[in-house]
Amino acid sequence: MIERDSSTPRALLLLTGFLALSVVSPAPAARSEEGETAATEKPVPEPTRFVTSHRSTFNGKLIDYEAVAGETYLRDEKGEPTATIFTFAYLAKGVENPATRPVTFVWNGGPGSASLWLHMGTFGPRRVSVPSDAQHPGGPPYDLVEAPETILDVTDLVFVDPVGTGFSRPLGDHEGKEFWGLTEDARSIAQLVHTWVTENGRWNSPRFLMGESFGTTRAAAVARILEGRLMMSLNGIIFISQALDYAGSSPYVRDNIISHVTYVPTMAATAWYHEKVEPRPESLEEFLEESRAFAIDDLLPALFKGSRVSDEQRTRVRDRLAYFTGLSPEYIDRADLRVTGERFRKELLRDEGLAVGRLDSRYTRDDIDDLDADPESDATSNAISSAFKSTVMHYMRNELGVDWSRPYLAPSAADLGRQWRWSPLPEGESWEPWPVNTAQDLSEALRRNPSLRVLVASGYYDFATPFFDAEYTLNRHSIGADRIVYTYYGAGHMMYVNEPSRTQLLADVRQFIRAQSGLAAQ
Repeated sequence: MIERDSSTPRALLLLTGFLALSVVSPAPAARSEEGETAATEKPVPEPTRFVTSHRSTFNGKLIDYEAVAGETYLRDEKGEPTATIFTFAYLAKGVENPATRPVTFVWNGGPGSASLWLHMGTFGPRRVSVPSDAQHPGGPPYDLVEAPETILDVTDLVFVDPVGTGFSRPLGDHEGKEFWGLTEDARSIAQLVHTWVTENGRWNSPRFLMGESFGTTRAAAVARILEGRLMMSLNGIIFISQALDYAGSSPYVRDNIISHVTYVPTMAATAWYHEKVEPRPESLEEFLEESRAFAIDDLLPALFKGSRVSDEQRTRVRDRLAYFTGLSPEYIDRADLRVTGERFRKELLRDEGLAVGRLDSRYTRDDIDDLDADPESDATSNAISSAFKSTVMHYMRNELGVDWSRPYLAPSAADLGRQWRWSPLPEGESWEPWPVNTAQDLSEALRRNPSLRVLVASGYYDFATPFFDAEYTLNRHSIGADRIVYTYYGAGHMMYVNEPSRTQLLADVRQFIRAQSGLAAQ
């Protein structure tokens, strides 16, 4: 069933207009030869929604729910549409006090990723099933299965595709680049949250944000806008594969001392998994705790000293680094104690002709050039991307009734990456580049709202956003330890492709939402 609704409440226009002043300026109208303003705006169609009804059991509770796959328009200060953001909303029906039921806004990262990963990987009511042991799932058909462990029993879910991904597009004469930037993106998603809550009458619902990877970068910035300018307090934020301060998650920069330290525990976990640590400890967790201590107490001082490090200290650090990483002392000598994450991925299994994955180092790939210093591509993406894309396309058409000629952008619009602005300053203002960092945004949001808490979920085998970097980042920036809950999983960036990790992640998030919503424990 397709519903079209052209009505927009006057109060909503006033509120969105207030926000739009800092979100996006309307595109300038063209001028005629006489100098008069000419109307050249492209026509804007009415929002489209696809609504279906479903029934399923989640955590032992039978739930009737409505799936609303549809557009929400962002508007400027005049109430004119600037962009459409497509969301997949799952809303429980027949619940007590629906206006105060928790709602969680969910997005992926990139920048330039649609929400299909979290949507189809674990948090949606249906999911794609891929091998849990990091094996390639092969070609279609892929298994689309029920997800009874997901959290729809405790919260409604709204999966968000930012502008330039999925079905989300700029409207009229507006261009994608107006929304493609660190600041521009955060403001547009904050406006989406504000507009959706208003249009759906959910202002008194407990509110949660959930992001993965760059989606955590975005979530911290969005939280600051919501808690500040928009006066929309949050109950909780869920970071899946945290990426707030990029100094600790840049494994390809040789001179970045921080990343040489933050990646050591991930290298250790990977070497342990592939049985390259001798002797191999029985307990992965105890081994990783040793690697953390070594990275901070031994490797960091040696790297900081540089060429002034003594021969004795250098040899001791080299041999311990060889133990934790499974690499040879000779290789570490040639690397001058600076083993980048990318080169580690190629070197660890070089004798077997394999490179380990970036998003999940349990996966392996047979590269063409065994002599190259870096992997040719990511074994994880190679393995799972087709399964996720194929399944979401099948699911939208056959179960959600989304029969649309508009292309679903996954990957994103071709120009998004090229036109993305990392500078936090307005166009034209000078900026001395430094690593992207929205940790201060999170710190400010936490100060504004003393009851706000953050759940940080990390995979041990993640070379995109290492788990030790999450600790390093969130233990700084004046963020109290009592505001953060850390959880860890025996998989990588998308820990939910591993079945034990998926079910544990859902249990951890469910418990967090219940606690932060003030719901009685079950």
